[in-house]
Amino acid sequence: MYKKKPIIIDLKIALAKAAKYCAYQERCHWDIEKKLQEWNIDSDIHDEIIAELIMQNYLNEERFTIAFTQGKINIKKWGRIKIVHELKKRRIPSYSINKAIGMIDKEKYLVNLQKLMAIKRESLEGKTEYDKRAKLINFLLTKGYEIEFIKENLD
Repeated sequence: MYKKKPIIIDLKIALAKAAKYCAYQERCHWDIEKKLQEWNIDSDIHDEIIAELIMQNYLNEERFTIAFTQGKINIKKWGRIKIVHELKKRRIPSYSINKAIGMIDKEKYLVNLQKLMAIKRESLEGKTEYDKRAKLINFLLTKGYEIEFIKENLD
């Protein structure tokens, strides 16, 4: 039978666990909140843990936002729309999102779009050129690229 985890009420233990979690990779407040609930840490000490993580520089929303954005651009080849959507889902403030989006290298962004287009074109199977074009546009939209930017660079 499933046993419920005991509630962790010791601030030192919970803080050490959260610090280790943050040290592994950049996290945002939302990530930490979810993890504290998952670990069944007493909700009365959540704010204290988050405040301490911020003071010890384990948790920094702006640093997280920039790292997240750069990672999604460089590794996943996401577009701005998808990145903004994911950051909003994580309850990141608009000013941090705008700052990170503004730091995107426009040349790298264009190269990513062109590489995705070339790779996808090779794999497309459609009866007509119109079908292939529609599938390509749809794929790029799901990756988060702006329709105007896609159309500019399509031909």
